[in-house]
Amino acid sequence: MGVDLSLLRSGVVQRGHVLKLSRSVSAEQARALALQLKQADGTVTAAEPDLRVAAHYTPTDPSYASQWHYHEGTAGIRAPAAWDTSLGAGVVVAVVDTGYRPHADLAGNLLAGYDFISTPSVGNDGDGRDADPLDPGDWVSANQCGYAHSARASTWHGTHVAGTIAAMTRNTEGVAGVAYGAKVLPVRVLGTCGGYTSDIIAGITWASGGTVSGVPDNTHPAQVINMSLGGSGSCSSLLQTAITQAVARGSTVVVSAGNSATDVANAFPANCSGVVAVAATGRTGARAYYSNFGSGVTLAAPGGDMSTGIANGVLSTLNDGSTSPGNDIYQYYQGTSMAAPHVSGVAALMLAAHRNLTPAEVKNLLTSSARAFPATCSQCGAGLLDAEAAVTAARSARMALATLTDETDDDHSSLATAQTLPAVFPQTVTGQVSRSGASDFYAIEVPAGATLQVTLNLQNEANQQLYLYRKANGALVQKSQRAKGFDEYLSRTNTNATPVTWVLEVRWVSNNPQGAYTLDLDTH
Repeated sequence: MGVDLSLLRSGVVQRGHVLKLSRSVSAEQARALALQLKQADGTVTAAEPDLRVAAHYTPTDPSYASQWHYHEGTAGIRAPAAWDTSLGAGVVVAVVDTGYRPHADLAGNLLAGYDFISTPSVGNDGDGRDADPLDPGDWVSANQCGYAHSARASTWHGTHVAGTIAAMTRNTEGVAGVAYGAKVLPVRVLGTCGGYTSDIIAGITWASGGTVSGVPDNTHPAQVINMSLGGSGSCSSLLQTAITQAVARGSTVVVSAGNSATDVANAFPANCSGVVAVAATGRTGARAYYSNFGSGVTLAAPGGDMSTGIANGVLSTLNDGSTSPGNDIYQYYQGTSMAAPHVSGVAALMLAAHRNLTPAEVKNLLTSSARAFPATCSQCGAGLLDAEAAVTAARSARMALATLTDETDDDHSSLATAQTLPAVFPQTVTGQVSRSGASDFYAIEVPAGATLQVTLNLQNEANQQLYLYRKANGALVQKSQRAKGFDEYLSRTNTNATPVTWVLEVRWVSNNPQGAYTLDLDTH
């Protein structure tokens, strides 16, 4: 790793010592170095990084305290500790549901979606498929749907689901979202009396970046697709094909297990292959009375159980209109429909922490990091969703890092000839600039919403500087300037809705005849 060690202090614990590294390294690299030290010296009984810690972040949103499903020790998902590492920045989550309302606590995290409802009477908006996924309301009168049922008010179901995933947070308003740095892509497939599988298949295909005849291409393919919907029966061939192809395109498909208190084997699309099927737990961590179960369940997450009190449901964004849209409100709901978006949000946190995870890896890490149920939850999958452990597992999976060695000064010595680095984070570049005025330039693509962190590690008495430019126009974005012998550091957030390419310059200044350096790049 090219790091020298020196004694900083002793006596921290019995026969314990704190060693200082000659340069900055990432937490993952420090853990790897500690393991090497222990394995190389039999007298070392334990070695670990001396990490800096801080208090877990608590949102300022006034109703956050009522979102027990995020933070309570018994059955919450341990979101606060995960937020210290990842917010979901740069990740798109498609909500295949009833559409959305432009709720003030959600609108800033919404992308332009699509309405895939083909039948006007189901859409309830006077037309068929179009680029307007707004939810006009899904109320029904008694027996309107072709079977005996009572009248029902509009549910605003998609708005509630979307709020759990990515309600705006740190805005001193309303509630928090699990992955409040992510963006929601509304895909409307449900309306009056539900929706048809043909429209759901089209919505899955489009959300994942596939082509649907007569529909413009999706410019924001989703890394995660949430489907809090379903029916009884087997997974149809065409539905399975759409899900399989979505997974192949890189979308993790999260599905609610269903609310019939029966085996999930009889509920689609939760019984389709390749999905993450989510059962629901209540505030004690026990399986909610309504939740489906069975060997097909992947894991469980809070879905609420309001039979023991309204406040034991899941609180999220909603609308107060009983038929057509009214005003923004917040309301408790219960169901596996509420459990699934917790998992979709955590999947977004994981993908922001490790952008190269495949859907299969996301599913495996969700299950391997799930914690033991605090109460009885028979046939609820691998365990209870644990956001902190899942994000930690995702970051740990980045240990196989890309390392680039460069030993020349002249093949990428200008902004125009910058060497393109792979968009893999974290990664380390080693190089050398050893003459006055010499520079190395590296181009790197940074995802939308992500913060690029760069550390230039120098030899003793070295004096090199770090510059960051926009590749598109060559404009200087940021530079570091510290005294010789100190590492240089830059941090910059891509505030655009799309990826941006920046160019890093390592510039020789003085007092470093060898000119060797290492460049550590990471995102969060």
